Amino acid sequence: MEASPVFPEAVSWEEAQAVLQEKGLSDGLPLVPPTEARLAAMLAGVAVPDKSYGQMLPLFGDLTTAAVAYNCVLAGCEPGALAVVLTAAEACLEPSFNLLGVLTTTGTPAVVSIVHGPVAETLGMNAGTNLLGPGNRANATLGRAIALVTRNIGGARAGIGDMATMGQPGKYGFCFPEADDRTFPPLPVRRGIEETISAVTVLGVSGTVEVLPTGGGETPETILDPMAAAMTAVRDVASAGRLREPGEQFFLLPPELARQIAKKGWDLTRIQSYLAASIGGLVRAPEDIHPIITGGAGVKMTLLPLWAGGSLSVTRAILDP
Repeated sequence: MEASPVFPEAVSWEEAQAVLQEKGLSDGLPLVPPTEARLAAMLAGVAVPDKSYGQMLPLFGDLTTAAVAYNCVLAGCEPGALAVVLTAAEACLEPSFNLLGVLTTTGTPAVVSIVHGPVAETLGMNAGTNLLGPGNRANATLGRAIALVTRNIGGARAGIGDMATMGQPGKYGFCFPEADDRTFPPLPVRRGIEETISAVTVLGVSGTVEVLPTGGGETPETILDPMAAAMTAVRDVASAGRLREPGEQFFLLPPELARQIAKKGWDLTRIQSYLAASIGGLVRAPEDIHPIITGGAGVKMTLLPLWAGGSLSVTRAILDP
């Protein structure tokens, strides 16, 4: 693979954009010019920049720390973001995630990353109002860096490795933190990672679906029944009548609704059991239903439908590059 360009500090913005575009490194938005100083800052403290974590499909690019750092600079990340982006990229190599399928399908999935633990606050991530929307540098640039890694290292470029018929805006970048809310155990704790350890989870997500409780959400049932209906409806419209292997379900639960459910005496296990019984064979087990507490004030939930072609989430403790 051709070496990525590194620019002198005095390079003009226009020249850098033209070169990066010519090299096929652009996602269509302006890129931060990678200079020696910016790359050195991103790699500060990294012992072995050329350490390889494996080959990234579809075109088998070498996933090295230095290559990830380069894309973090392009995306406009703060230097502290490198470990999160590297961990998310490495997690995508887990066979059960099915990166080849997620990146090359004619469908719409995007690689989505959820950041857990103290690192989210350290980086200044937004876990409140409009966390999936614009306005926060960390959320935006982390997501963009991970997307650029799949494009520039993995080779998922439109018409080459990425064959999406339509695509979706989340393919520019889709990253957010799980809130620091202890109403229910955070996802990494459910998966055996200590609560004090920062982690990241990657998902192959086909979009977002807004879901509202009925009757003001006075009971757990009136909160969860619409979510079960949404999960079933997505299965019906995304599978073209074909039977799919049971997998997982992820949805974002605002703190207000999480506390309303907890006040009625429901814990995480009861939420999972209730939804599993409501949606039939969409999941392998009730434990494969994952409510993620995050977001601002209000009662609107968000379903994150995983790619119907087959992809399972992967959670990793943050690497120390």
